[in-house]
Amino acid sequence: MLEQNNTTLNNPDSRHCREIRSESQALIIIPTFNEADNIARLLNDLSERYPSTVDILVIDDNSPDGTLEIVQSMQQGMKGLQVIKRERKLGLGTAYITGFHYALDKGYRYIIEMDADYSHDPAEVSNFLDAMKVADLVIGSRYMNNTVNVVNWPLGRLILSKLASIYTQLITGMPVDDPTSGFKCFNINILRSLDLDAINSQGYSFQIEMNFRVWKKGFTIKEIPIVFVDRSVGKSKMTRKNIREAIWIVWWLKIKSLFGYL
Repeated sequence: MLEQNNTTLNNPDSRHCREIRSESQALIIIPTFNEADNIARLLNDLSERYPSTVDILVIDDNSPDGTLEIVQSMQQGMKGLQVIKRERKLGLGTAYITGFHYALDKGYRYIIEMDADYSHDPAEVSNFLDAMKVADLVIGSRYMNNTVNVVNWPLGRLILSKLASIYTQLITGMPVDDPTSGFKCFNINILRSLDLDAINSQGYSFQIEMNFRVWKKGFTIKEIPIVFVDRSVGKSKMTRKNIREAIWIVWWLKIKSLFGYL
C-alpha cells in the first residue's frame, strides 16, 4: 500500500498497489541488501542519464546498514523512484518476482534487472532498450564470441561462472552464451506469459530458469556484450547454496520440459 506523502511500498505484494501510472515505459528493478555504500551513487547516476526514460524500483530486504533509509531520503527529489521494503532477507529470485508483479500492475513495457553494486554499468541501459526493438529478452553477456569481459574477479570465481555457462548449455541446449547473467531486459509480454509464482529458484538458478522458460515459450532472445566489473565495496551475496542449486536446476528444467510441465 502506498503511504501518503511517501512513495515507499511497504506491502511486498505490490500487485494490490494502485497509483497513477508513470509516463516512462521502462522500469529498472534493483534488489538490495546492505548496499548503503553503493545505492545513492547508482540512483543518482541512473537519474542523471535517464531522467525521463526509466523509472526505478528498489526492493530492499530490510538492510541493517541503512540502505532503505538512503533510498527513502532520495525519493522526494527523484521522480519515478519507488521502494518496496520486505521484512527480511528473502533472496534475489523472490525480489525480482515481486518487482515483475509490480511492473505488470503498473503497465511498463520493458523491465530491466540490475545489480546495486556497480558491477552493471548504468551507461548500458540505453543499449538494452535499443536492442529491445528486435528482441523479447536482451541479456548482457560477459562471454560473447569466445571472449571474457570480466574485471577484478578472482580466477576461481571466473572459472566457476564460465563452467556454469558451458554446463547449462550442454544440459539444456539453450543457445545462450551467458545464461547466469543478471543484467537483462524483458518485454512485458514475457512476464504476462509466465506463471511467475511457480518460479522459486534463487541466484544463478533464477537467471537460468527465467532464460529457459523464455526460450521454451519461443520468445526471441538477444545477447549484447557488456563488461562486468566486480564490486569495489560491500560483500558478494553469492552463496554455496546458490551454486548447488544451479547444478541441479538445469536437470530439473530439462526433465520438466521433456514431460511438458513448463
